[in-house]
Amino acid sequence: PVLASSSFVLPSITVVTWNVGTAMPPSDVTSLLHLNTGETHDADMIAIGLQEVNSKLNKRLKDALFTDQWSELFMDVLSPFHFILVSTVRMQGVILLVFAKYFHLPFLQDIQTDCTRTGLGGYWGNKGGVSVRLSIFGHMVCFLNCHLPAHLEKAEQRKEDFATILHMQQFEGRVASGILDHDLVFWFGDLNFRIESLDIRFVKYAIDNNILSQLWEKDQLNIAKSTWPVLSGFQEGLLNFPPTFKFDVGTNKYDSSAKKRKPAWTDRILWKIKSPSIGLGAGGRRPSRGILSVSQLCYCSHMEYTVSDHKPVAAIFAVQFASKADKPPVEIYVADEWSRPEQAVVRYKMASGFHRSSWDWIGLYRVGFRHPKDYVSYVWARSDDGERCLEKQLSVSGLQVMFSEEALPKGKGEYILGYYSNTSSSIAGVTEPFQISLPRSEEGSSPTDSSGSSSEEEDDSTLVLLAPKSRSPSPGKMKRHRSRSPSLAKFQGLILRPSSRDRGMSRSPSPQSRCGLPGDIPTIHLPQEKLECHGAKAKEPEQAANSPEGGSFYQTVREQGGPRRISADNPLAKADPRNLGLLPALRLEMIDQALGRRRGSGDQGYPCRRMSPTSPKEGSSPQELDSH
Repeated sequence: PVLASSSFVLPSITVVTWNVGTAMPPSDVTSLLHLNTGETHDADMIAIGLQEVNSKLNKRLKDALFTDQWSELFMDVLSPFHFILVSTVRMQGVILLVFAKYFHLPFLQDIQTDCTRTGLGGYWGNKGGVSVRLSIFGHMVCFLNCHLPAHLEKAEQRKEDFATILHMQQFEGRVASGILDHDLVFWFGDLNFRIESLDIRFVKYAIDNNILSQLWEKDQLNIAKSTWPVLSGFQEGLLNFPPTFKFDVGTNKYDSSAKKRKPAWTDRILWKIKSPSIGLGAGGRRPSRGILSVSQLCYCSHMEYTVSDHKPVAAIFAVQFASKADKPPVEIYVADEWSRPEQAVVRYKMASGFHRSSWDWIGLYRVGFRHPKDYVSYVWARSDDGERCLEKQLSVSGLQVMFSEEALPKGKGEYILGYYSNTSSSIAGVTEPFQISLPRSEEGSSPTDSSGSSSEEEDDSTLVLLAPKSRSPSPGKMKRHRSRSPSLAKFQGLILRPSSRDRGMSRSPSPQSRCGLPGDIPTIHLPQEKLECHGAKAKEPEQAANSPEGGSFYQTVREQGGPRRISADNPLAKADPRNLGLLPALRLEMIDQALGRRRGSGDQGYPCRRMSPTSPKEGSSPQELDSH
């Protein structure tokens, strides 16, 4: 991106931290995120750090298949405000989510995540830190969410664990390889610092009489900021809100149990600007004083949330960057309205120096989409002999692609086009919203339509197991996250494949569209002697070769003479960018049954080209790239 010379103020970045105490999410978090406040500093980015999300074995297994309920809640609440999930990372009960307005996405690049376990000597992830780092308008920023050891006497252990997290977390690339190498660091979480010396009765007296300043000098973190070298340069706003721990769940009363823990500001948000004398800044330049400034506009707790023994804390920052990227890496040009299929032509131009990949694609999104894989349809941004993507050279710097009529949504609606870069794992270019007004088919909606209908029938050997419907990225599958949770696919005797009804599911951002229905839920196939002939009779949608089939063991495609099953290694079986970190609803089958069907399909695979260890197989979809 081309950098302008004048300074640029990003209207605001909101940071939230909340130890949720394994609780279920509340019904609404609008006030926590400072949405609909009518204030002038509407957020452009939001970072949300959670601790103690329920991570029991049965809950983690479900979350490995489907996005956790907390992440779903925040995406549901934020998508109507045009916030898109940029990145997420999870380490057991510690989760970090970063959102941004859709029009900022092309200027958020070099996105990476990392995590560090410090529980049980580094073997357990109940304590530790997770981070998302990215380039924002050409400046390197890191968000670090931590859960440090508890109890008053563990202050030294908290210092050691924080130093370990800073040392262990390293990112790829020459610029900002360590956390403190970034131009700006936001450090937040349940840091567990307590109030020393003072008696619990005096602490409660100071809280009740709003003389909080008498508690500040005994706060362990305030003391540590002036004595611990590892905290040098970290800043924090005034603690003008009551201590956020420990409350009786469901109330605003401090701990009344037999332990009667002393109230404390355990939940904190700090920031640090890199010293001008340390290393090189973003883009290899040496920064100068005054290049970056941060103003805290708000620092408060939210007493209205009572589901946990902690109160959530939020902070709003205005960040002034020295320069702004004026042009996105990819510029996309499109007509104001598509009323006929032949108008579905997209022209795009790439900036010089943009690293294009043959696995880049252009997605068509409804206004209000939740994350980069939440598209309606897509075309490959490369030359392809297939019918779904037509690309030709228009000029030295311009290219063109066309959406097929079958890939276009029917009816009227507002949509956005986004160019997804596989190299940077981010959207490198977006359009303004435009209209699509196409007549609906007389026979019913196509699989890409928003109605969620499907012509496919289910086997009568299908049993209902679980009901969530999620199209959000799985935290354990995000690219560059170097700490992986066990995948369900590793269990012996099980093969994963998506529920057939999932292919016609609505991708509307409204929470109502994700209410569980009996026909829209994951299923399990049990081994039966007569199942082989039974499955062959199931109808497949007309768009099987084009619709998402992420994670499937095999698929059915239609050709003359009827449907046939093909191997997952077959190029026709892999054609969906949503497989890049998206885990759809799943159907489980025994290996013997699946192999029996596969043997019945015969050797129908196509030759594959030789690829590097990090490259996908020929014909595979961009969604497959993470698994490769």
